[in-house]
Amino acid sequence: MPNDNYSVRPATGADHATVERLWLMFRHDMSEFQGGLPHPDGTFRSERLHSAFHDAGWAPYLIMSGDHPAGLAFVRGLDGPVRVLNSFFVVRGARRSGIGLRAIKDIVARHPGSWEIAFQDANSGAVAFWRRVATEIAGDDWTEERRPVPNLPDEPPDVWISFKTLA
Repeated sequence: MPNDNYSVRPATGADHATVERLWLMFRHDMSEFQGGLPHPDGTFRSERLHSAFHDAGWAPYLIMSGDHPAGLAFVRGLDGPVRVLNSFFVVRGARRSGIGLRAIKDIVARHPGSWEIAFQDANSGAVAFWRRVATEIAGDDWTEERRPVPNLPDEPPDVWISFKTLA
């Protein structure tokens, strides 16, 4: 899919339904790596979706390909010393087109400073993607570490990439 008609923008209240639908796709994809089934009504946990639109220090982004939604990103920690890419998703039809890398670069450029991004080792596509992102943005000046998942001691640790950008 060509991505020359690509854009990323802050999601507004008017985008909530679109982002919510993308969120369901994202949570479905993540269930392969994190387990978990939908709630009886077919939805997945959505506290991050709520926080992205309503909590201080959070920002939701909508990734577009022309007039079509192609993904989402939630950033938290904008009111603190470290920005965290809390959630990131690109629909399967837009993957491997460069749109994800472009979106991350755009979002990080909007919020210079220290960044952290978590992913799971079991998601081999994410492992390669996030290491490439870190290298594209920070060169060799990034770190990777494994951290326990809070309140889930039996889960494999998350992998966290950290880097810093300048204004």
